Amino acid sequence: MTEFEKKVAALRQHHEELLSRKNSPKEWGNGIYEKYENPILTAEHTPLEWRYDFCEQDNPFLMQRIMMNATLNSGAMKWGDKYVLVVRVEGADRKSFFAVAESPNGVDNFRFWPEPITMPDTDDPATNIYDMRITKHEDGWIYGVFCAERHDPSQPGNLSAATATAGIARTKDLINWERLPDLVSKSQQRNVVLHPEFVDGKYAFYTRPQDGFIDTGSGGGIGWALVDDITHAEVKEEKIIYERKYHTITEVKNGEGPHPIKTPQGWLHLAHGVRGTADGLRYVLYMYMTALDDPTRVIARPGGWFLVPEGDEYLGDVMNVAFANGWIADPDGRVFIYYASADTRMHVATSTIDRLVDYCMNTPEDGLTTAASVETIKRLIAKNQKTN
Repeated sequence: MTEFEKKVAALRQHHEELLSRKNSPKEWGNGIYEKYENPILTAEHTPLEWRYDFCEQDNPFLMQRIMMNATLNSGAMKWGDKYVLVVRVEGADRKSFFAVAESPNGVDNFRFWPEPITMPDTDDPATNIYDMRITKHEDGWIYGVFCAERHDPSQPGNLSAATATAGIARTKDLINWERLPDLVSKSQQRNVVLHPEFVDGKYAFYTRPQDGFIDTGSGGGIGWALVDDITHAEVKEEKIIYERKYHTITEVKNGEGPHPIKTPQGWLHLAHGVRGTADGLRYVLYMYMTALDDPTRVIARPGGWFLVPEGDEYLGDVMNVAFANGWIADPDGRVFIYYASADTRMHVATSTIDRLVDYCMNTPEDGLTTAASVETIKRLIAKNQKTN
């Protein structure tokens, strides 16, 4: 065996040890969900064949020819008996692309499929696409809804000016994708989710209207829109179903995460909220529930955040960010929540339908003032004193 071959063998062994590493729940959680010791996907999990040229003649020093920067913000679904993520992979060139990774148990041993997804372009090609939500719709298709980013043509001299639309594609096998026209909307949309069922015979979208690429402006929160034809989707009427509020976790903006999970008690929603701090924007996850007969009617609104970065999760490309656009509910009621930390790596937290419904229905709402928060705490103290 040559020295080059030895280096290749050692590299492959090191990579296999990472892919096959067992993941265990952390001790002393909050009772709502369990976080796990290790990230489930990092840039180092991407296949070696995506990064190295293994021809000794062309790459005698065994250098990475294409470097990966991050794995984040993954859509999720069950594929047969496998737990599948449609991962946003970001290269060192800042371009994101989609790739499928699967696991036998949902918490470790995630491995990417051999090639990234080839996503067809529209007539107006996007510079960057990312953050796909996966919805297995009752019409029989699997839909991916994602952000399509382009340079703002109205500001040719501003290289940071961008526009965002919701790209839409569909597939039967997660390999071959049919690209549909982008969602047409009066406002910019970079956080759109397809509801899994028809509503009044129409496709239903959760939206996040924004005046600009970054600034929410007049956008009031999580929106709702019905669309007649998903092959030419257009938002004609949009209403806000979960509004932003001053001095809360949704002050700057908020948006739907993955599509909601249907339960006997109502639709379970996972969303993100953003507020400004002296250190920049803080992204957290929160939950709410809506009525089965009307997915726009909020029936439970637990106050505050549900999940935030902790420990090493805080550190990365964009600090202080937790973001989720994928979760999987198994038939036995177990729920796998896939979230990214610091726009850098993917994690999993596990819970159950019963626990999440209990959390939503029995967690106090945000009273919106310090005085109300103190009274909520005092009521719990008084109840515990009586119990003891």
